[in-house]
Amino acid sequence: MSYSVDPGAPDEPYLSFWRERHLCTLTTPRPDGSPHVVPVGVTYDPEAGLARVITNRKSTKVANVLAAGPAGARVAVCQVAGRRWATLEGRARVRTEPERIAEAVRRYAERYERTPAPNPARVVIEIELERAMGRG
Repeated sequence: MSYSVDPGAPDEPYLSFWRERHLCTLTTPRPDGSPHVVPVGVTYDPEAGLARVITNRKSTKVANVLAAGPAGARVAVCQVAGRRWATLEGRARVRTEPERIAEAVRRYAERYERTPAPNPARVVIEIELERAMGRG
């Protein structure tokens, strides 16, 4: 059985699963190549081909993405709820533009039903999606 999903055109159960409120994980590569896995909130935007994670610019996950250089870091975000699971993979870059951060915060507030407190050190990790898999 294949669990592959088109990240730009997911089926409705898969997309619906990504709209539910779930804690996710983000896996970034450390400079030594080992995985760094942390809990995060993630939003999925198949139309734009992006997943987004808002965070503090001083976080380890941001440092790991930046250490990969301008091409970005290969990362994965994942969520699990019982027998349902979903993973999005792609190339992550740190974005600091106010309009990109505002869009990420808006989407986060919509999915997680709370607006994060203002944070002048906030950035967004944008993941340009290359692969998706799971069972929504």
